[in-house]
Amino acid sequence: MHADSISLEGPDGPMRLYEAVPGGERKGAIVVIQEAFGVNEHIEDVTRRFATEGYHAVAPDLFHRAGGGTAAYGDMAAVMTLFAGLDGDEAVLRDVDAALGHLHDDGWVDAHIGIVGFCFGGRVSFLASLLRPLGAGVGFYGGGIVSGRLPGFPPLVDEAAGLQAPWLGLFGDLDAHIPIADVEALRTALDAASVPTEIVRYADADHGFHCDARGAYHQPSARDAWARTLAWFDRFLAPPPSTPPFL
Repeated sequence: MHADSISLEGPDGPMRLYEAVPGGERKGAIVVIQEAFGVNEHIEDVTRRFATEGYHAVAPDLFHRAGGGTAAYGDMAAVMTLFAGLDGDEAVLRDVDAALGHLHDDGWVDAHIGIVGFCFGGRVSFLASLLRPLGAGVGFYGGGIVSGRLPGFPPLVDEAAGLQAPWLGLFGDLDAHIPIADVEALRTALDAASVPTEIVRYADADHGFHCDARGAYHQPSARDAWARTLAWFDRFLAPPPSTPPFL
């Protein structure tokens, strides 16, 4: 496996992209979307985990407009400074498209690409699964899908019927940021989708339960959620007809 940061030129200037490429057979590609704390060591580690599983994985730095960087867990003042340059869903989609373009250049097509996001990124995975014909999407404790939490990022639940990519949502019942009622409202809305969907709740998990760098880490839930994520991508990402060219 090879992992490193590269710089992509986009419509809003250069964007850091953390990339992990498997050393052996490649079975698909994954766009990893950060938490509200940036492309930090945890998100880089998750990106490498996907490469270990045979996926060409990339994590775009959505905070590049504010100079990039990360915020410490719990430092919401720093988070809001980084968010200052991210002015809504159109900006997010430009960054997702830049990451997708990089994967396209390496030979992947949308049917072979999945997207996964954590926290704020969980909502982004839902947004991209609505508006881009990707192979599959997964969201870990994605806030703001049912109840909007940040200006410029409205609720998306009423658009659930239009999902283009099969989407898996993973939530913790102890998450004060995403009430169980919101999770169940999303489950109901997803019944109208024409693609496969699934909602999984973890009774003993809080917000951030998958992140082993946070106090909320809950190992049993994290392990189950990771296994479900891999199974979801294995199920829906169409195998490439041949190994695409990689640098």
